[in-house]
Amino acid sequence: MNESHFPILSLLIFLPLLGALMTVLCGNSQLAKKTALTFASIELIAALSVVALFHSNNGDFQLLERSDWIPSLHIEFLLGIDGISVLFMPLSALVTLMAIIASWNSIQHLSRLHFALLLALEGITMGVFCALDLVLFFLFWELTLPPIFFLISLWGIGPERRGAAMKYTLFMLFGGVPLLFAIVILSMNHATAVGGSIPLDLSFSLPTLLATPLPDSLQSTVFFLLLLGFIVKAPLVPFHTWLPTTAMEGATHTTALLVGLKLGVYGLLRFAMPLAPSAAVQYSWALGILGAITLIYGALIALQQTNLRRLLAYASISHVGLVIIGLSALNMQGLQGAIFQLLNFTLVASSLMLIAGFIQHRLGSTEALHLGGLAKVMPRLTAFYFLFMLASMGAPLTSGFPAELLIIIGALTAHPTLGITALAGAVLCAAYMLSFTRRAFFGAITQTSVEHAQDLRPRELALLCVPALLILILGFMPNKVLRINQKTAEVWLNRLMADQPVVQTGEEIAAP
Repeated sequence: MNESHFPILSLLIFLPLLGALMTVLCGNSQLAKKTALTFASIELIAALSVVALFHSNNGDFQLLERSDWIPSLHIEFLLGIDGISVLFMPLSALVTLMAIIASWNSIQHLSRLHFALLLALEGITMGVFCALDLVLFFLFWELTLPPIFFLISLWGIGPERRGAAMKYTLFMLFGGVPLLFAIVILSMNHATAVGGSIPLDLSFSLPTLLATPLPDSLQSTVFFLLLLGFIVKAPLVPFHTWLPTTAMEGATHTTALLVGLKLGVYGLLRFAMPLAPSAAVQYSWALGILGAITLIYGALIALQQTNLRRLLAYASISHVGLVIIGLSALNMQGLQGAIFQLLNFTLVASSLMLIAGFIQHRLGSTEALHLGGLAKVMPRLTAFYFLFMLASMGAPLTSGFPAELLIIIGALTAHPTLGITALAGAVLCAAYMLSFTRRAFFGAITQTSVEHAQDLRPRELALLCVPALLILILGFMPNKVLRINQKTAEVWLNRLMADQPVVQTGEEIAAP
């Protein structure tokens, strides 16, 4: 493992928290905005430097930072990254910066607190991606709740925003209970495995627990506890109802963070499957069926939506199902496609939700009935919307194409029925996106508010240019991403398939 001499990962966590404190202490709202923007920009630069320091030819954890936290329980402040987590950090920093810019003029009350909470959420999210001690991870996981609760309840745009904030919080607290149980079981199993005692020989270190055999009698229990905790936040059916509610009641830039940063799927990828590998392989069929149900259900419900924000929420749920199908394939194509699609979410889903926010701010609604003819009066916004929509559909030359192609090929190789389901999901995605686009952006202008709507301002135009460029670059050169996570993906797959017959040819690892 590669130790870090300079605590760059700790900087990524604590820099936004420091920025949040300074933002709250600012004397006026304008200074608070500039302070938040400055810290978010520095955070993005720091996150990019982590990518520069990362060695893609090493599949192990890198830039490790370790110090005692609660020595009596062997709980450490342990941070590290690998090919799975490294790209999520700069994209998370980018989405936070976009959210700050998008809400620059729309937040009129308690603006200092608002921008401070965005920065605090950014620092906590970085902790989720960096933490390699399970208790530390759980701490960051639970700490995401207070900022999101207040961001929804205080600055939401719907009349039931406080109820939506409470619904989100209760769902997440419910998901936290099985996570904590699974963490305790894993730690106690380590103490038993080394012939030690509790609490003297407990361990919550992810590298240590990955090297500790988990008995077959505990594999299923740990796997399903972790799975239950993570699919609530992902979200997967039937724990998805909080997301459409939040999309309608919360501020769009807050929802952009929720649909863009899929922490639940990341947790499944990082912890649930590697820590209970035999159970993950044994129940991969169930995971695939759960993903297929979510994919088709979300797409069919999205097909019936007349509100852009609710449609994007169900589209996000549907796409999570597609990622789960990729993970359930247990081969290189499915895994790399799933990681690629998660990164694609961060760019596409968040950008589309921000565009919905721009429309909501100008017209007071994102209902198709109140739109129509937007392309005539807002050509720049329409151009960006079309690009992000095409990426969401997986159109060639966008970042969505290699991601979906890899998932579909991986699924067809492992489970042909799930591969066909993934193809059906892609068709349904095109159907609901194109159907709404036709109603909202084309046709005659029937609303006076649409006729006088202002196109993208320079600040908003600059905001959308960055994700648009990244979508095109990754669409043309997907190997930029695939090369970074390939070695880690091989290590991940080898761990899961260690007790299974594996066929390995060159860069491909597939379960027969």
